[in-house]
Amino acid sequence: MLFISSSGWVNAQENITAKDVIDKADKLMRGNSSYSEMTMKIIRPKWDRSLSFKVWSKGTEYSIVYVTAPAKEKGQVFLKRKHEMWNWVPSIERMIKIPPSMMMQSWMGSDITNDDIVKESSIVKDYMHEIIGSESIQGHECYKIQLIPNEDAPVVWGKIISWISKKESFILKNEYYDEDGFLVNLETLSKIKNVGDRVIPTYFEMIPVEKEGYKTIMEFNKIEFNNPIRDDFFSIQNMKRIR
Repeated sequence: MLFISSSGWVNAQENITAKDVIDKADKLMRGNSSYSEMTMKIIRPKWDRSLSFKVWSKGTEYSIVYVTAPAKEKGQVFLKRKHEMWNWVPSIERMIKIPPSMMMQSWMGSDITNDDIVKESSIVKDYMHEIIGSESIQGHECYKIQLIPNEDAPVVWGKIISWISKKESFILKNEYYDEDGFLVNLETLSKIKNVGDRVIPTYFEMIPVEKEGYKTIMEFNKIEFNNPIRDDFFSIQNMKRIR
């Protein structure tokens, strides 16, 4: 049974709000801090290319992405520090500040945005949440949750719908809609694995629904959570030193 409370839709049997579900899913994928090694494959109708990169993150305010392959892009670094994002391009020895207006631009030519990579927007803080149903995805019973952005939130999506497993609290599917209510991107998550102290999906597919033959795949090759990282690791100075 679902009913409305002051904090949103609530499942009467489990006494859990939509925001609780979203917050738990977000913390599952973030941890207090994390280090990961990932590969990305960008697929287009007539070509494809692959990238590899390392990611360090701490909470919701700090992250660094270091591109390790291919050789042409190796050494590029992206830093998110609180509300700023920077890009170090070693081939031209240039530090570029990425303005908020470019957060929804493609990252490295993929179907993933700058915002997706550094997680500038917060699915917990920047949206209102509502449980709108229940559905089975990949054999997991899921909450179907609608996210509508707060009025002043720094986001572009007009709406997100997420499917989050009731038992494990991981996201298995996201639909991203524009401000006019049209579906833009479909994201599916799979290859669920035990990665130490938690079980999470390790394989992501992002498909622009109106671009036939377009797809971006990301996969964790390694991920560790809750190792201590100092705040000053996420500095502009460190962008040139990191490996």
